[in-house]
Amino acid sequence: MSRTVTLILVDAAGRPLGALPPYDVPEPWWQQVGSIVDEARRRYGVDVAVLRLLAGDRAEPPGGHVTYLGQVTAPPAVPLTPAPVDLTPHPLRAPYAEPGGPARSVAWATGELRRLGRPVTAVAQHRTWNLSAIWRLDGPAGSAWLKQVPPFFRHEAAVLRWLGAAAPTTAPTLLAADDTGRMLLDHVPGEDRYGADEAERAAVAAEHHAVQLRAADETGGLVAAGVPDLRGPALAGWIRDRLAPHDAAVAADLLAGLDDRLDQVRDCGLPDTLVHGDLHPGNVRGDGARRVVIDWGDAFVGHPAFDILRLTETLDPDVAARLCDAWAARWRADVPGSDPERAVTLLGPVAHLRMAAVYAMFLARIEPNEHAYHVRDVPACLERAAAAA
Repeated sequence: MSRTVTLILVDAAGRPLGALPPYDVPEPWWQQVGSIVDEARRRYGVDVAVLRLLAGDRAEPPGGHVTYLGQVTAPPAVPLTPAPVDLTPHPLRAPYAEPGGPARSVAWATGELRRLGRPVTAVAQHRTWNLSAIWRLDGPAGSAWLKQVPPFFRHEAAVLRWLGAAAPTTAPTLLAADDTGRMLLDHVPGEDRYGADEAERAAVAAEHHAVQLRAADETGGLVAAGVPDLRGPALAGWIRDRLAPHDAAVAADLLAGLDDRLDQVRDCGLPDTLVHGDLHPGNVRGDGARRVVIDWGDAFVGHPAFDILRLTETLDPDVAARLCDAWAARWRADVPGSDPERAVTLLGPVAHLRMAAVYAMFLARIEPNEHAYHVRDVPACLERAAAAA
């Protein structure tokens, strides 16, 4: 599956210039913009920074005909087609989605790398959407990644600082960060492990257990640093608040009994700790010698079972059971008298309910043009939660 792209351009001052002729790019995923930039340069000699999604001809990704807004420093030499575009500011728009935003962020990153003795010779934009914008910066001293996130993910830098001190090599090295959501990360060699088999997932779970065991003693400091606190009763209130604007009738019984269920989870005796929040293999990067867990924006302080449930949720039930049994054995050995198996059983439906609330939070905090990325996720997660309950 591919995408057909229409790129509407604005100049450095944000004035509309018109649209390039439509062209195809190989990746179907709307947030991936590296090939959009490359093809605009190859076909039309245009250096463009993609700012944001404007519209798609499908209700959700992937594929289809997708229109984006892009910025150029000077009008291109090729003829442009007049194209109406609404440039009205929106209060929920990310800074990197505004004209001048990418240039400001790249300038900050290149300045930080220069300060570290790592001059930049090439910059490539890779992604932009409501959850992050990402660029790769290369130079003779190696590569780094600029990642900028919206306000609801800005605690990621605090998590990476803690991991860098408490569990080095388990996460990307944070080279610099500011208070606008910009982070400069050292390059991690290898590939994202989407196709990880049972053995590799087992290794990820075992390594992550060591991190969570260490974090269990430092939850107060993590919360003080800005990591969301979703321990015990706070989780129930957080879920209900975010789902309030949505039709959650399918999971009404689960929501009604949520406080009692979480009380039972607490009785299982496992400590609260640092939770990644989205620990699937695509958020693990490895090169055969080392595995690194990336994308900590969903992290929170809460129950450790949420991560093993996410790591196993798409697997054959027998495989998932083996991984969960090994996870439970580790916790039972480290916390004698605890009941990890019961905690996993009780939290299985809650994991889907929490994800519905996460997607609801996204929808509440991003501009409407970006809703297509997530609008179907809330009802889908609610259905899974009800089925699991």
